[in-house]
Order: sequence, then structure tokens, then C-alpha cells
Amino acid sequence: MARAAVRMDSEAVREQITATVESYGLMAAWEEVLIPTLRYVGRRWESSEDRYVEVEHLLSWHISVALHHAYARAAARNRAADTRPVLLACLPGEQHTLPLEALTAVLAERGMRVLMLGASVPVEALEATVRRVAPAAVALWSQSRSTADLPLARHLAAIRWGIHGARTRSHVVLCGPGWGLRSDPDLLRPFGLTDAVRIMTSVGRPGEDAPTAGQGQVQESM
Repeated sequence: MARAAVRMDSEAVREQITATVESYGLMAAWEEVLIPTLRYVGRRWESSEDRYVEVEHLLSWHISVALHHAYARAAARNRAADTRPVLLACLPGEQHTLPLEALTAVLAERGMRVLMLGASVPVEALEATVRRVAPAAVALWSQSRSTADLPLARHLAAIRWGIHGARTRSHVVLCGPGWGLRSDPDLLRPFGLTDAVRIMTSVGRPGEDAPTAGQGQVQESM
């Protein structure tokens, strides 16, 4: 796949991504093939004085298209569960959406109601959406420390709604390497796509305790 991208062979890249997802499933394809290939191409770019930036863009675009198609197929095939939705968004100034696109597609495959807001969502829009739709969970993506906004995450986690005496709130999930190894009792920190899916699918199930984050090294894939 990486060689096809370096050759700028768009058709071969598309075919190989499609075959990988069909053969291994979306989650395994993302963690074991797509992310390693993106990292490999990224390293080539960093070591070659920007020679391969177009290669990374080509590969990222085709992966994004495949993820969007996977989401559309899953949403059409699976009736979403009758539960509160989960909200996914990149923090203000954050443009890296691919990991959240992968999470969106996998959650749709599991019948979750997903609201994906995309890149660089303004603070006011995040807060307004949380208050408007009362999501079961809010996944906030940060690729770098410059976009990780812990006060904002805590603020969203503190928003409550519902009738007096039975008020509730969203579980806030800190996704991406920008958060580092931060720990907060009111926030959840997944380690990789598999852990993020486990957390996001568990929060909407009535009667279950709040999920806990996985253990291990923070992965850039989620």
C-alpha cells in the first residue's frame, strides 16, 4: 500500500484499502494496516524535506473515503440503538479527523447513534451541542499538546441536565496523543481504537457503571 502511494497510483491505493477492510474488518484494518502505513509514509516525509507530503495526503484522502463509505454502509444496514447518542469532535484548532472518522465508522457498525462534528469545532458549538442533545459520551480528539484543552474537557463533563434529583451528565473521553498521560477522575482516557470503542459502546447501556480506561501506553491511533 505504501509503495502504491509513493508511486501516486491512486487506483491501487483505493483497491488495497478496500481489500484490507473487507478481509480483516474495519477495526483490525485500522490498527494493523492503515495506521502503520500512515506512520511509515509520515516518517518518509519527515526525513526527506517534505518530498512525500503529497503521498501522505493521497493516502489519507483514500482512507478517509473508505471510512466514510464504511460508516454509510453500517448506518444504512444497522438500526441505531434507542439510546442517547455519542458525540465526536476535534478540539478548536485541531484538523486531524481520521482517527475520529475510524471511531465513527466502527461505532456505526455496532449500531450506535453517532454525531460526528469533524475538525476544529469551536468551544461555543461544543457546549451548545452537549446541552442540546445530551450525549451519553463526548469524545474529544487532540493530536498535539497545543490543542489539548483540559479546562474545556472538564467544563463539558460538568454540564448536567434532567429533572431535579435525577440529573445526569456526559462521559468525556480524551482521545489522541495530545492529551499525554493525563489522569482525571471525571474524564476517561482510552488507549487505542479498541479501548475507545469499548468505552463508547458501554456508556449508553442503561444500568451499567461508568467504564474505566484501559491500561498501557498511549497510542496515536486513538
